[in-house]
Amino acid sequence: MPIIRVAKDRADVSYTDANRALVGKSMRLQLALNVDNLDEAIAFYRKIFGVDVHKRRPGYANFEVESPPLKLVLFENPGAQRLNHLGVEVFDDASVAAAGERLREAGLVPVAEEREVCCFAEQNKVFTHDPQGTRWEWYRITDDASGSVPAVEERGAGEAYAETGTARVDSDSEPCCSMR
Repeated sequence: MPIIRVAKDRADVSYTDANRALVGKSMRLQLALNVDNLDEAIAFYRKIFGVDVHKRRPGYANFEVESPPLKLVLFENPGAQRLNHLGVEVFDDASVAAAGERLREAGLVPVAEEREVCCFAEQNKVFTHDPQGTRWEWYRITDDASGSVPAVEERGAGEAYAETGTARVDSDSEPCCSMR
């Protein structure tokens, strides 16, 4: 039984031509870092990966690197711990659901989010934390979001997915990753 439920009219939405080109690929690793100065970090990562920024918003930037397959996410959080979180970007909801099921079967109690706006994109995802507290997420971007990231209180309370054993994010959960 799938963990992520998506409205049928949204299940195959790709938000950019670049994303459409990736549909045949299975996944890429995501590395999300907190940086003291976003402009300096962007200049550095442009040079080492040889690609331009894919998305830039106030306090946020991401790079889509083809080789190695990497989504590098930068959050301007001066003084914060360097590593924000890790993830695996997938390109279909079945992969998100399969990751959630695998985590649940392993006793890791994944949290599922559907059509949540985080990192300036609407996403379906599951996440858990490693023994040291680092967040790991499997996610699929379903749409671009040009506005700001909504606060947890604005997202509303959720409910438990009793039939899958997957916790639903609610108002007591941590906010979007950019807030860490």
